[in-house]
Amino acid sequence: MTEARPNVGTETGRLSSRRAAGHPTGMPNESRLETYATAVRVARAVGRVAVAFSCLSLTYLVSGIPAGGLRDQDDPPSAGAHSERASGAAVGDSSVRLASRVAADSFWSQALGIRKQFVVYLPPSYRASRERRYPVAYYLHGMWGDEWNWVRSGAIDRTMDSLVATGLPEMIVIMPDGDDGWYTTWNNLGNNAECRRSKPPGRQTESVDAYCVPWPKYDDYIARDLVARVDSVYRTIPSRSARAIAGLSMGGYGAISLALAYPDVFSAAASHSGVLSPLYMGPHPYAAPSRYASTEAELRQNAGDLWPALVLAFGRDTTGWWPRDPGRRAARYSSANRARMPALMLDVGVADPYVDESRDFHTTLDRLGVAHAYAEWPGAHDWDYWRLHARESLRWIGGQIASGGVRK
Repeated sequence: MTEARPNVGTETGRLSSRRAAGHPTGMPNESRLETYATAVRVARAVGRVAVAFSCLSLTYLVSGIPAGGLRDQDDPPSAGAHSERASGAAVGDSSVRLASRVAADSFWSQALGIRKQFVVYLPPSYRASRERRYPVAYYLHGMWGDEWNWVRSGAIDRTMDSLVATGLPEMIVIMPDGDDGWYTTWNNLGNNAECRRSKPPGRQTESVDAYCVPWPKYDDYIARDLVARVDSVYRTIPSRSARAIAGLSMGGYGAISLALAYPDVFSAAASHSGVLSPLYMGPHPYAAPSRYASTEAELRQNAGDLWPALVLAFGRDTTGWWPRDPGRRAARYSSANRARMPALMLDVGVADPYVDESRDFHTTLDRLGVAHAYAEWPGAHDWDYWRLHARESLRWIGGQIASGGVRK
């Protein structure tokens, strides 16, 4: 948007060439005219520069990146709603009531090949304690969700505020945009051009530029690109021992799978209502021995309305599904490096359609001798359940990573 500055000297030269030589009576008036014309051109140029600067600043604000770039000590960009609100959380011995913040940020993901947005919750003391560093919890959304779900539908920021006010150690909470990508590298590259021709499913406002990715490597996007971005911009404790991941439904699957696939990055993972045994076929209600899908028809039947996304992420046959199965990943990792096995927490509502998958994964972990927390509560697969039980995972995660040195 930057325009070339007018060459004032050249324009003045053209005006001067029109004067008649040897006509002194015209010199003073023409000189004033030149001065006036030059002043007008300079004023216009300054105006154009000001407009260009305003447009550039607006572009940065819309993208979530402040002009000049974010540094570790900078405040994150405001997200409008929820930001700069009073949290009501008193921190330390001070009588001043400090406010938490919720903001949006964005960055370029090399793994996906596009720019992605995420939402960040900064605890009450973040702005006041400039030298302090914080553990980080990553919270993943479910199918047809986005990075704002945990705030707008789950009120996780207010839950954090209330927990901090009653003694929970402060944490940064990061909520990324995972599309419908199942937080894995897809078995099928997908058709990016076709994706861009249609509206993102189940989303009223999201653009194809934010949803359609040329390189669907959603695992590396979260565990490598996003973690690196957060650690470089915010005052985190950049260690696996101070980093955990959680999620609901598809995000519950993502949290457990990513922790098992990247144990060097995450020391703990929690699942609410997760799709934790995607090949499980029955019995219903759960009972051993388990029966698993073995054909494309059974995979399709089992997936139901999740099939269009799962077939891209996992493939059409079990050769793509089993390597992504959380139970298989737990078995593979527990035998290879049990000492570094991430801490795991699972919960699910007894009326949830995926309750038997959680039960099957719970049984698998018991069989493998992998210690974990497990609970079933009244409730279904909805935000009433997740809003209520997010406090359980936040408390549990706080106990795992608050010191930054629980698990090394």
